[in-house]
Amino acid sequence: MVHSKFDIAILGAGGLTGRELLRLLVHHPNFRPVHITSDQYASQTVAEVFSELDGAEYSNLKFSKHSDTIPECLPVFMATPNKESAEIAPKLRQEGRAVVDLSGSFRISNRQVFESVYGFSHPNFDWVKESVFGFPEMFRSEIRSAHTESKILANPGCYPTSVIGALSAIREFLPKTSSIIVDSKSGVSGAGGRVEDAGFSFGGVYENFRAYKVLKHQHEPEIVEHLSRWANFTPDLLFTPHLLPMFRGIFSTIVLIWKETIDSEHLFEEAKQFCNSEPFLRLRNTPEEVQLKNVQYTNFIDIGIGSRGNKTVIVSAIDNLVKGAAGQAIQNMNLMLGLEETAGLI
Repeated sequence: MVHSKFDIAILGAGGLTGRELLRLLVHHPNFRPVHITSDQYASQTVAEVFSELDGAEYSNLKFSKHSDTIPECLPVFMATPNKESAEIAPKLRQEGRAVVDLSGSFRISNRQVFESVYGFSHPNFDWVKESVFGFPEMFRSEIRSAHTESKILANPGCYPTSVIGALSAIREFLPKTSSIIVDSKSGVSGAGGRVEDAGFSFGGVYENFRAYKVLKHQHEPEIVEHLSRWANFTPDLLFTPHLLPMFRGIFSTIVLIWKETIDSEHLFEEAKQFCNSEPFLRLRNTPEEVQLKNVQYTNFIDIGIGSRGNKTVIVSAIDNLVKGAAGQAIQNMNLMLGLEETAGLI
């Protein structure tokens, strides 16, 4: 295992995901942020913007403008909006950099579907074919070779991570479903906390609960596409997101309706064996044991399974800012650069 040290860049470091990357990288044994960007906070130190990050590690680190030149050869985490990532990520990859993009710009391979759910014409859509979907529990070997093969690493969305993370453990059974119904609930930092929308403000969520983007959320086709690749079938899947009156965490309830009754003990044992082989998947004994408070500020996915007749309920919990964003991005960059997969995360 390589024990190299890497100076790295974070584009869009002034947002929620950028802040989470900085928080996690304080303790990373191999990565040191040396170039971070935010037009809003340019020339300010990390501690001036994020008072909780006032340690010696970042005492001399200041935000640069997005337009400032990135030092040569630095691996890059892109915590930038979709349009900016679509424009910039290919250029950085052509410079020979390892690129982990946390936007949704390189996750969906059907152009018509992409432009329908994201609402803009992708300027570099051919690069989607030169990208790897970065869910290590499914596509670890592709992620390891992404940098050497000059590909962009497309970090998964937070909701897809909570859903495919749970379903990855039962790969053999997935083609036996007749339909999959997903009910996901997110804190505001995952469900829209990065945009100025009164519906996602404290006043909009306090003493309130609602669904949003019903039948039109951009993460549904992402879930369908990559589950299809994993299990070699096209799921009949319905996804509905909801907004929780809390800051961080996603809790998903997934109902699988089987074409015929399955062996629930076999299902649980397959999931147990798979989760035991993965550093960040934890299968609980019952669905009721899965709670958001047990995964907050961690890179874990907690999973619970219960079956009755021709139906199975799987619940999962993640921290949307860690396993659903920054933590998984670090996990992917670790793999791309030949480091210990769990470095800086456990």
